Amino acid sequence: MVKLHPLDRKLVRDLWRLRGQAIAIALIVASGVAVLVMSLATIDALQKTTSAYYERQHFAYVFASAKRAPQSLAARIAALPGVQLVETRIVRWATVDVDGFGEPVIATLVSVPDSGKSLLNQLTLQRGRMVDPVNVDEALVNEAFADAHHLAPGDRLRVLMNGRQRNVEIAGIALSPEFIYTIGPGALMPDPKRYGVFWMSQRTLEAAYDLDGAFNDVVLTLLPGGSERLVIEAIDTLLEPYGGTGAYPRRDQISHWFVTNEIKQLETMARILPSVFLAVAAFLTNVVLTRLVAIERAEIGLLKAFGYAGGAIAWHYTKLVIAMSGLGVLLGWAAGWGLGRWMTGVYAGLFRFPGLVYLPGARAFVISAGVSIGAAIAGAVVAARRAGRLAPAEAMRPPSPPLFRRREFAPPWLTSWLDQPTRIVLRQVLRRPLRAFLTSLGAATSVAVLVTALQWVDAINLLVDDFFQRQQHQDVTLGLVEPARDDVVGAVSRLPGVLAVELHRVVAARLTHEQRSRREAVIGVPAGGELESLRTADGAAVRVPDDGLLLSSALADILHAHVGDTITIEVLEGRRRHIAVPVAAIFDTYIGTTAYMNRAALTRAIGEPDTGNTLLLRLDPASSTAFFAKLKRVPAIGGATVKAAAVDMFHETMGKTMLVYVSFYVFFSCTLAVGVVYNNLRIALSERGRELATLRVLGFRTGEITYMLLGEAALLVLFALPTGALLGWALASLMAASFATELFRVPVVIETDTYAWAMLVALAAATASALLVQRRLQRLDLIAVLKTRE
Repeated sequence: MVKLHPLDRKLVRDLWRLRGQAIAIALIVASGVAVLVMSLATIDALQKTTSAYYERQHFAYVFASAKRAPQSLAARIAALPGVQLVETRIVRWATVDVDGFGEPVIATLVSVPDSGKSLLNQLTLQRGRMVDPVNVDEALVNEAFADAHHLAPGDRLRVLMNGRQRNVEIAGIALSPEFIYTIGPGALMPDPKRYGVFWMSQRTLEAAYDLDGAFNDVVLTLLPGGSERLVIEAIDTLLEPYGGTGAYPRRDQISHWFVTNEIKQLETMARILPSVFLAVAAFLTNVVLTRLVAIERAEIGLLKAFGYAGGAIAWHYTKLVIAMSGLGVLLGWAAGWGLGRWMTGVYAGLFRFPGLVYLPGARAFVISAGVSIGAAIAGAVVAARRAGRLAPAEAMRPPSPPLFRRREFAPPWLTSWLDQPTRIVLRQVLRRPLRAFLTSLGAATSVAVLVTALQWVDAINLLVDDFFQRQQHQDVTLGLVEPARDDVVGAVSRLPGVLAVELHRVVAARLTHEQRSRREAVIGVPAGGELESLRTADGAAVRVPDDGLLLSSALADILHAHVGDTITIEVLEGRRRHIAVPVAAIFDTYIGTTAYMNRAALTRAIGEPDTGNTLLLRLDPASSTAFFAKLKRVPAIGGATVKAAAVDMFHETMGKTMLVYVSFYVFFSCTLAVGVVYNNLRIALSERGRELATLRVLGFRTGEITYMLLGEAALLVLFALPTGALLGWALASLMAASFATELFRVPVVIETDTYAWAMLVALAAATASALLVQRRLQRLDLIAVLKTRE
């Protein structure tokens, strides 16, 4: 049997005596640790999986496209300084007809070498086999698309390739590091039912698109120390005569961008939210330990009289705090491991890896333990130092009674209407205003955390309403393979169910202002167009100027541009002109980094006829089936986006995580409320036990002394509700600013219902804490409490 040191035996007794408060503090610490471990473990899983997958499958570092370039150019690209491996390929859009699915499906067709083994962006075969180059009607399809349509090797699909419909057999199901996050053209969220990736043999795509001995896409890797910027500039020069649209690095590749952006958001969560919980835990440990030292003054004096040094006593109380927070760390580790596993499962469905392995390293657990225990010690250091410095003679004497002054906390005309118990409650709060304020602030954090979580639902609803309803009045957006004149509007308007058509021009470009540049499409909007109604974030209508650029504020910030500045637009298609255009206006929007011009002014500036390559359509819902059936056979269509489907997919993708996300933050906010209120009541009961027992003996009823004790907590909680609402708004603003990306800016919009629900949950948690303490109060032993130790 292990023999404990006397101070350690006292430590065990103290922990058991304070078990309720210790558990409450441990739960708050556990909440912060759980969020931290969940975030760090998920980041670790994503980073390790992505890095290993990229390396194993030789994911490219630079990507470039052209109209049609000869294969002989590949040798010149490979000879560029800093280039390691080069692979040319064919990439085109196609329309796919899937049995049982009424809408057209857009597919990216990517060639694979006839040898079946790519040098770069190598495929991982999940089911089936690789394509046979001899059989020109075979393809591999990406796993998300196959799962969405319940496809298997051997199934057939009708693919419209360059105006010719072909029956293509699925040879296998594959994954690619290039399409971890598979998102279609112009989409905000992945929609595997309406967008897929098909890999076909080089021979097949060369014949289908008249690219024999040519390519229109190239990928490459760099040697260690190779200059990415110089390589990109050299590739642009080589591809310019062949219709090059500008090379770009891996960091701008859409799939990789989404993965890295998700990792950044998890890092933001790991920095902000655990800090809230650990700050409250530090405050509570300080309050508990300060009260414990005050109660045990005589015991501390006796320990020092028996020879215990001040450092040993301070360390004893510090160990008490470490034990409380240590329990929270263990609970947080378990909860964080489980939440991290759940988050990894969510990302496994969102990002397509051959295997997303969840094996958290020691880093997440060490950091969370160090930060949590450090925060608890920081909260306890003042009280522990006070215990260590307490002189034995002073400690053996009772503490000096506090000084009381007659204080009017309210006008006499008001206090005359208050009963005696209520005046006692108010005086008790005003007697220690700092502690009352900090306690109320701690309870307010529970409201703030829940407001922040629920606010995401309000923000998403506003995003959908702003982008899809107020700005977009079309039902379908079609992308054309080649730009067309206005006569295409008449042709499309004759399709079944078409009520209105608008032709827009989207031009791939690089926008430059001073030393900053950005690869971004410039959208040409027809004069008087009504199907796309541009609006600011506050709902005000924005008109596209007749001349000059209309920039979103996000793009203007990236370019450091202001109204009146001149932007150089390098057109990455056609004649590749460089034009200088002034910034006519800037507007705020929640989604995208967009640039608009009048369509006629845009096409005139780039030296082309007044054409367009994007059609916006409004449909008669009763004729949508006939319209889509006809659309599947139109060879000029290179892409299609159905607004209703985009809205549904947006809600579905966000809804998968939102319910669980909000649920565990409800739990975390409840632990904050319970921990703060319960500790405050238990400390008040220990401090005022003799006073309440005396009042009970003097004739006050149990309900009245219960009101005196719980009324103080109720008053602090009531003050905490509006404070928590304000803190919630501030925390939501901080989170929104930290989570803002080039694609989304999260609006800080909090509905009245959100505040109400957050307050109700906090009140329910506080009530539960009060009921626990009320039971102890009802069992109060008057004789034992009234005994005075001489």
